[in-house]
Amino acid sequence: MSSIDQETAERLGFPKPHYVAIERERRWLCRELPPRERIRRTEAITDLYVTGARLRLREARPLDGGAPMLRLTRKGDVDVHTRLITSIYLPEDEFALLAATLPGRRVHKLRHRLHPVDGVAMVVDEFQGELAGLLLAEAEFASPELLAAFPGPDFAVREVTDDPRFTGGRLAHHGLPA
Repeated sequence: MSSIDQETAERLGFPKPHYVAIERERRWLCRELPPRERIRRTEAITDLYVTGARLRLREARPLDGGAPMLRLTRKGDVDVHTRLITSIYLPEDEFALLAATLPGRRVHKLRHRLHPVDGVAMVVDEFQGELAGLLLAEAEFASPELLAAFPGPDFAVREVTDDPRFTGGRLAHHGLPA
């Protein structure tokens, strides 16, 4: 594990570092989607945030008809920008079993994957259902230095990385912030 010590990983419930990835990201609130030419592809996502756990069951189906990505993920926050993450990728039958039996709240969204800018991967989530109208941009970074240096997307209204009301689990269980 590159910049997270073993003690922190164990405290967050990740005793085997070789099964863990480090995720560094920032989030922004947006008024509108970026222009169509900036969008590389779009997928329909349903996230099930499991009640009483730091688990998320995700179904991501590309709108172009490609193969779905089905996975069970666990995250542990190191700080507002950094989390440890581990995932199990599932076949359709095992995914269906978990989706039918795990308790939790679902969030539906369209995820628009943008063409990278200066090596930074970005997405814009267009929420559906109870969260309709919410647009959140996320950028993921390979290093803390890239995270700190990134100016933010030109289509964003304001950064909400440090606002816990805009995390997936919080949105699933509490809805749109007032």
